[in-house]
Amino acid sequence: MTDGLADRLLQLEPDPAGSTSQNTGVDRLAWIHRAPDAPYFITEDGAAWAPVGQNDAITWPELASLFRRRDLAAVERHVRYLRDHGVTCLRLMLEYAHTEHRYIERPAGRFVPAMVQLWDDLLAICQRNGMRVLLTPLDTFFTWVRWERHPYNQANGGPCADRSQLMVCPATRALLKERLAFATRRWGGSGVIFAWDLWNEMHPAQADNRPTAFADYIDDVSPFLRDLETRLHGRAHLQCVSVFGPELAWKPWIADPIFRHPRLDFANSHFYEEGTIDDPRDTLAPALSAARLTREALAHITDQRAFFDSEHGPIHRFKDKHRNLPEAFDDEYFRHIQWAHLASGGAGGGMRWPNRRPHVLTPGMRAAQKALSGFLPLIDWTSFRRRNLNDEITVSAGDIHALGCADEEQAVLWLVRRALREPEAGLRRVAESGEVQARLTVPGLRPGRYHVILWDTRAGREEARLEALAGGEAGLELAVTLSRADVAIAIRRAEG
Repeated sequence: MTDGLADRLLQLEPDPAGSTSQNTGVDRLAWIHRAPDAPYFITEDGAAWAPVGQNDAITWPELASLFRRRDLAAVERHVRYLRDHGVTCLRLMLEYAHTEHRYIERPAGRFVPAMVQLWDDLLAICQRNGMRVLLTPLDTFFTWVRWERHPYNQANGGPCADRSQLMVCPATRALLKERLAFATRRWGGSGVIFAWDLWNEMHPAQADNRPTAFADYIDDVSPFLRDLETRLHGRAHLQCVSVFGPELAWKPWIADPIFRHPRLDFANSHFYEEGTIDDPRDTLAPALSAARLTREALAHITDQRAFFDSEHGPIHRFKDKHRNLPEAFDDEYFRHIQWAHLASGGAGGGMRWPNRRPHVLTPGMRAAQKALSGFLPLIDWTSFRRRNLNDEITVSAGDIHALGCADEEQAVLWLVRRALREPEAGLRRVAESGEVQARLTVPGLRPGRYHVILWDTRAGREEARLEALAGGEAGLELAVTLSRADVAIAIRRAEG
């Protein structure tokens, strides 16, 4: 019944471009898979791939001109610019419900032709430029905040009597499955879809506060979509769900479905820690929080699935205080978080929610993404079975934090100074005057010779190349000179 309804919707909806998943030109980009032997991602051809990107939305400035095809060329230029700055993936929602004209269904169950056209255009642009999308079906935040207007509200002819029933209402669940079915029939034949985020920010309040609701939703929706995609495309895209990270501390029982559900392929959390990430006073504390949160997330995972933060940013300062962070400060805050995330064992650099006016990332953040993408080929992610070593790495210099992860043959480190500059407008960045000599010990690397590359995280280039030895139980010992605020380090065992 569900499968047939999705077919009928696709046939009945007007199609302004005359395009479907069979002829939009979005059927050639390689699909993304889990690496078989490492907690990272690969293309179907076996090449390493990492989600480097951020959250975007069809109403935000850089994509807004998609609607009714106002300026497709501008969007194409933007996506090309992202690609050229190392961005590989955008996290997007099929509708963004903070306005009245971006519902993908209106009324419930009827797909809006202008929105179908928008997604035809956007995914074709992404396809042409090698950009992939982490796609979630519902903007749960604005659906909740503006529930009185949403098409799924029973008062508006929809199926759901109350927003607290969104995740558990059977009729609403059926519509969401139809939405996913429609999306994969039309656009799912391509690797342009990196993965499905089956529910954005799972929250007990959306599920009648039922302890089993998260797992029940995943157990219903995940196999439905996976089976349908396997019938349609011969394979299925990866799947995850996401969660508002602070909920994990308040309700630890939700960790199991988020991080360990056997039907999901990888794990996501949203790093909005109070007082550090959500309203930063300096650029160091948020990075250390991101490092700790990544370590905690990895500790929840009991198999070799990848993890990454799919939302972070200064949400409290932006949404509640209505203030932008100064651009130079925000650029450093962004750069530090992404390196802390990667070095702590996350896949890619994490995905910022802009939380700026205008609601876009700055040129400095794009430069930071490009610098991180340039570093990625220095590690063989297809075989890197990392474990977090943030608490195990030792460093001789007391004014340096050392974060990192490693297996027996490779390691990724990020060193950052502890000292902060004098505050500017109450905000403090990391100081970098003078050189600091440090000796590091990285445990776990098997005895032998290693190539070491120091990476300038701002310029995005190699800064120095060293050799180091690992031996005995101590692991690898390395002497470095830190002349900047921070440096990233790639370590790989020498052959032979």
